[in-house]
Amino acid sequence: MENTKRKFDVSSAGLHILAMLFMLSDHAWATIAQSQEWMTCVGRIAFPIFAFLIAEGYHHTGNFKKYILRMLVFALISEIPFNLMYGGSVIYPYHQNVLWTFIIALLGIRLVDWVKEKGRLWLTVLVAAAVIAVGTLLGFLCMTDYYGFGVLMVFLFHFFRGRRWWCFLGQLAGMYFLNMELMGGYCYIVDIFGRETEIMQQSFALLALIPIWLYRGRQGHHSKAFKYFCYAFYPAHILLLVLISSL
Repeated sequence: MENTKRKFDVSSAGLHILAMLFMLSDHAWATIAQSQEWMTCVGRIAFPIFAFLIAEGYHHTGNFKKYILRMLVFALISEIPFNLMYGGSVIYPYHQNVLWTFIIALLGIRLVDWVKEKGRLWLTVLVAAAVIAVGTLLGFLCMTDYYGFGVLMVFLFHFFRGRRWWCFLGQLAGMYFLNMELMGGYCYIVDIFGRETEIMQQSFALLALIPIWLYRGRQGHHSKAFKYFCYAFYPAHILLLVLISSL
């Protein structure tokens, strides 16, 4: 029975690889394959998986200071490649890479947990509400990737963490609200059985819940080399795509 279950689960390492491939598809579309619209649709799946992994990583890290410092270092390393891809110049102050989005969310989560450790429920609820509001505002003010919506998505997977029915329902409702109601975006007109139907591009992000829900806590392959590969992949693949697009 255990072997049968393992066939249908996705490990943490597997989620990282899937997210990186989906992200590569989206960034390839943005740089070298802009005529391939399907690639950005596939790319919509990447961010929710990363947001889930960030929330999960927070709960599994043995040293939060090292975790956030590592994120900060790679956020700084990623700035120039991201600026080149997004703004076409080394300095582009109008949009920041996604690691800053995750840093805002992680600091907010840590603050809520620090207050929670004091054992006062009313204060924890109050601080959580304030953190959600301020974190979302910072995402917009700092113009990080996915803006405040990205910060909210990390909070969503943190506050609805678990495999109970209400966690799945909260994730589904939150993902729908964030991607369909708040983020919205470009729509495709498709013909389904002779009837024209609108499909929102951002709706593909909800497909991320499939691999996320197939995750049952199994870590999978784990090594320091793999961990740093996952961090380095973000600036490295962006820089490579920018170089290819400039040829």
